[in-house]
Amino acid sequence: MSEKNVFQVDERRRFFRIDDEINLFYKKVAPESIKKYSEASSELLNNCSLAAALDILNQEAQIIFNRIERNNSDIADYLKVMDSKINLVARAVLMDGTDLINEKARNVSLSASGVAFECEELIAEGEFLEIRLLLTSSMAVVVSYGNAVYSHKKPEAVSDFPYVVGVAFSEMKEQDRELLIKHVVKRQMQQIRKHKEN
Repeated sequence: MSEKNVFQVDERRRFFRIDDEINLFYKKVAPESIKKYSEASSELLNNCSLAAALDILNQEAQIIFNRIERNNSDIADYLKVMDSKINLVARAVLMDGTDLINEKARNVSLSASGVAFECEELIAEGEFLEIRLLLTSSMAVVVSYGNAVYSHKKPEAVSDFPYVVGVAFSEMKEQDRELLIKHVVKRQMQQIRKHKEN
């Protein structure tokens, strides 16, 4: 069995996988140059996990909001407006300083443990990469590191991205992995609904 097939079979066992189109940035890095996430677990509020922190707070706030909505609809309506304002500010902060919004969207096959993406160059197997993903479902930027497990030219290479690269994630903050899982599940449900409608 090829490395590609091993990677895909392993992925199916661990996490759901979807085909999607997202903004993605990658660069080659030295494994020893990254700071282990285990050493930075207390740094929850940074640009790459702000959305994850907000998501956790939103879950906690929803329980309280449900009680308020039952007792006072005016206060509940006001809180909805305030929540929308906070989300707008958070999105602006997340997008500030990132070039991901300007990156061309790429076709990807995505799960919480790896990604296969269209690429403009051939990447050597084993190459260590930093991957940044812009998840439109939550406007969150997720950062991960991993090794290229395969790279090959597409059969019909007519686009700006004539190659496909598969990367197995090895380093990712748990909060960002949760965001990625939620994105995959949400997109999967959207695709199922669209398929049923068609």
